[in-house]
Amino acid sequence: MNEFITLEQIDRAVDTIRGRITNQPKVGMILGSGLGSLAESVEDAVFVPYSVLPPWPVSTVEGHEGRLVIGSLENQEVMVMQGRSHYYEGYSMPQIGFPVRVMQRLGVEILIVTNAAGAVNPDFEPGEVMLITDHLNLLGMAGESPLRGPNFDQIGPRFPDMGFAYDRKLGELTRQVAKESGFALREGVYVCLAGPSFETPADLRFLKAIGVDAVGMSTVPEVTVAVHGGMRALGLSTISNKANLDGETITSHEEVLEAGKIVLPRLTQIVTGVLQRL
Repeated sequence: MNEFITLEQIDRAVDTIRGRITNQPKVGMILGSGLGSLAESVEDAVFVPYSVLPPWPVSTVEGHEGRLVIGSLENQEVMVMQGRSHYYEGYSMPQIGFPVRVMQRLGVEILIVTNAAGAVNPDFEPGEVMLITDHLNLLGMAGESPLRGPNFDQIGPRFPDMGFAYDRKLGELTRQVAKESGFALREGVYVCLAGPSFETPADLRFLKAIGVDAVGMSTVPEVTVAVHGGMRALGLSTISNKANLDGETITSHEEVLEAGKIVLPRLTQIVTGVLQRL
């Protein structure tokens, strides 16, 4: 298959989804590793498997259900991605951006994206939530951008500005929710690496030196596509493990999934609290 996505492919997926729902989703959500159970709270849910929406990328990773959950959550019409795909699974960057393109054509206005991330900042602890205030797009700098290829002029400009990738008003709502809920909210810069190997100690020391607070293998491509199409984005990282800066610890995907279970109540409080305030 061609690595680039066409508007016709996007609209075919849009038509398939519209044929199954009666509501108009306004908030899109992408749930990361171990966080998919948040979608179980959606009321009057319609389930759409990714497999019926080609070329929607189907996740091959444990902890990613692989379906859309469309319905109501906290009186907001939502479209929840229960699991996502990654560059390391063999998909092109435009394919990874495909789900957000579909959301845009469906009229979704806000994207809430979550991920499990390793703490590069030594002050961060597993089980904490980090509000993403900015990201470092190392893959994009190297040429692997989801905007590479023909531009969709109907959706966004050829050269979108990324100076305000994460919506400040949504960030402020997140701070309010965390304060009222009584737990500390971390804030910082997230970097997306290609994966699937976890980072070496030298990788992590480099990332720390250039100002990164948390590291993962997702989110940046989706947010880039969201900003291109004029969506407001909120990014949340759940800290799953301490970064192996000294080479003395071992990181595993099982550890990431277990941390997701622990932090899920806090993440749920934040997401539902933000939805209540929209």
